[in-house]
Amino acid sequence: MIEKFFPDPRSQQRLFSGPLASYLDGFAALLAAEGYVKATLKDKLRLIAHLSRWLEQQCLPLAALDKQCVTQFMADYRRHQIGHGAEATCSKLLSYLRELGSIPPPVEVIDDTPLRRIEGDYTRYLATERGLVVATIANYIPTVRLFLKEHCTASQVGLDELSPQDVHRFLLHHAPDVSRGRAKLMVTALRSFFGFLRQRGAITLDLASAIPAVPNWRLTGLPQPLGPEQVEALLASCDQQTVIGQRDYAILLLLARLGLRAGEVVALTLDDLDWDTGTLIVHGKGDRQERLPLPQDVGEALANYLRQSRPRCDTRRVFIRLHAPHGGFSSSVAVDDVVRRALMRTGLDPASKGAHLLRHSLATRLLGRGASLEEIGQLLRHSHPQTTEIYTKVDLRALRALAQPWPGGGV
Repeated sequence: MIEKFFPDPRSQQRLFSGPLASYLDGFAALLAAEGYVKATLKDKLRLIAHLSRWLEQQCLPLAALDKQCVTQFMADYRRHQIGHGAEATCSKLLSYLRELGSIPPPVEVIDDTPLRRIEGDYTRYLATERGLVVATIANYIPTVRLFLKEHCTASQVGLDELSPQDVHRFLLHHAPDVSRGRAKLMVTALRSFFGFLRQRGAITLDLASAIPAVPNWRLTGLPQPLGPEQVEALLASCDQQTVIGQRDYAILLLLARLGLRAGEVVALTLDDLDWDTGTLIVHGKGDRQERLPLPQDVGEALANYLRQSRPRCDTRRVFIRLHAPHGGFSSSVAVDDVVRRALMRTGLDPASKGAHLLRHSLATRLLGRGASLEEIGQLLRHSHPQTTEIYTKVDLRALRALAQPWPGGGV
């Protein structure tokens, strides 16, 4: 494998030195499989050769290679400009060697402070006793961690000394800096946490009941959809002669025709596509799975992307990063970015610029064509009918017919 990138025997001789020499071929094969271009791959192999020679100079065996060792190597070689992404490359090498069993697993540093123990107990409580999904737990923990950090010390927690005033001051300090939805999440997390503490006997006061609610009346907001012509312009902005254009076009069609959420697009796998029946499985909120029909234009766009543009890689995710290492999107932000780029190309500047914009646009278009709220709720996979009620306000023509004359005539 190395000969493919370094045909010169003198270059090979410089590379194959030190305790990592016998692993270079396998590591090169791993990098090639992840889609790195030749120039980048060669840079990474040179870095590992540097590391190997450094280990030899330090008289360190391969078994001594760990994160701390890499940190020291980076400090010694920083002046030689070992390249952008060197830490990530060394981290990938450590993982590769651990999988082979050539170096021991990392020593786990256990944070056994009282605050971390409380946080760990609360996390396990949410997962085992409350049955919450990982995403929900991940939303609760930052608020709880911040509260503990501000009101308790690492050595002496003193939870039973907390008062409602402490909680109120915390919310008054942090809530104004976040959105209303995020403020509601903070309140929910704290109520859950204080309920957990009282159940465990760590506090005696019912602090959960003392937390004020964040005003957020239902149906006060109004979806800001795109019109049908604007949605089609968004789709037409993708250059389907390019790799990224084919991928983004397929993503935008899933959002515009089926109303998928960004996270549902990220989670889509090759196994979810049933070409025989013309359907796909959507992994929705709360671990729900639902089968949806695959419209012809969406199916054609997906087939073109899979045949012509999807990079070869081991993951079963449908949508793949175009730059190495090739793999599925790390979060729904990548899908939101696809929508934002398309909006910029078309010169559109709506208030909301994420993937949910196309979901709202689809619901509004269906309502205008005479679809019932129940039908729209089924397509969007709403768990509760109340969630779909927001779209009753977007049909302004129908609402004007219901408006009553102002008493006395003019305003």
